[in-house]
This record gives sequence, structure tokens and C-alpha cells, in this order.
Amino acid sequence: MTVPSGRRERKKAATRQKIADAALRLFLERGYDAVGIRDVAAEADVAVTTLFSHFASKEALVFEQDEDFEQRLTQAITGRAPHEPLVPALHRETQALVRHCTADGAAPIWRMIDESPALRRYEKSMRLRHAESLATAIAADLDLSQASTACRAIARFVIDAHSLAREAADPEAAVDEIFRMIEAAWEVTCPSRNSTGTAGP
Repeated sequence: MTVPSGRRERKKAATRQKIADAALRLFLERGYDAVGIRDVAAEADVAVTTLFSHFASKEALVFEQDEDFEQRLTQAITGRAPHEPLVPALHRETQALVRHCTADGAAPIWRMIDESPALRRYEKSMRLRHAESLATAIAADLDLSQASTACRAIARFVIDAHSLAREAADPEAAVDEIFRMIEAAWEVTCPSRNSTGTAGP
């Protein structure tokens, strides 16, 4: 998670985390559908209005690292070293995210998500939004004025790699396998770029 700077920002981040931790604790103890927003606010010892100032919906409480996930993927492109290939940078960041999402203790959370239609719909919407942000970053890296269909396709492949890998018996091996296909698609999509990610001759 991005570390906030400044006392006010750190306090805000701490409150947000306290709310998210309280929500997850209640959801896992009682079941997602059995817990209301007021229950979460009471558990976190905050007002309902404070809760909604940090989270737009009940579903968002489960995906509290939504924005951080999106930023990490786009920053894998925008923050990579000069001449570093784009796809390997995304591969590395996706591996890190998958390791986080498949760590010990994550299985009950994903089981809860898979069993809730509302959470599955939210996750699908979230993935589409992340893919659009990533497509925009890819387009900018290619000096395009807007994301092309090819940029969107590559971005969708990257986002889907995360969800497919977390369901695999060996998530990290699955990421490697998926990114071999993404690399091949990238070579077809951007034949004018050489292996270093810069414009070819």
C-alpha cells in the first residue's frame, strides 16, 4: 500500500484501514450478507458518515486495496526504468500482486467473494475499470492520443492474469504461463518496438 505523507494523511489512512479491518473481521465471522454498514461502523467505532467518506459502498469495504492495485499496475509502466521493457515490468508487478492475494489467510476472503453475487459483480466492474486505466497508460507509453483496441486487449489480458492465476494450483507458474502469451501478443501488436520496449529501426 502507498504510504501517505503528512500527519493528516496518515491519520486518514489509519482510519480507513481500521474500518476495512473491522468490516473484514465481521464479514468472515458472520457472513457478508448478515453484516450491515451500521454494524461495521459500530465495530470500527466511527460514525456511518465517516465510513462513507472512506468507502462508497459495502462492497468497497471488501476490496479496500482497489485503488492501490490500480495505481501499482499503471506505475509499473510509468515508473519503470528507462529502456526497461513494458511487458516484463507488468509481469513483475502482477507476480507481486498475486503473491499478496494468495498469501496465507486469503482463501476465506476469496471464498466469500465467490459466494456473493454482489461481490462478484463489484469485482468484475473493478477489473474492467483497472483494465481501462492500464490501457490508457499503455497508450500513453506508445505515444497514442487514446487507447486503441489493441491496448485495451493487452490490458484485459494483464488484469485477467491476476484472477486466473489466483485460482491455479501454482499461481506464480500460472502468471509466468499467461505472460508468455501476453508477450507474444505484444510482439504482434507492436512490431515496431524491439525487445527493450523502445522504437525499433
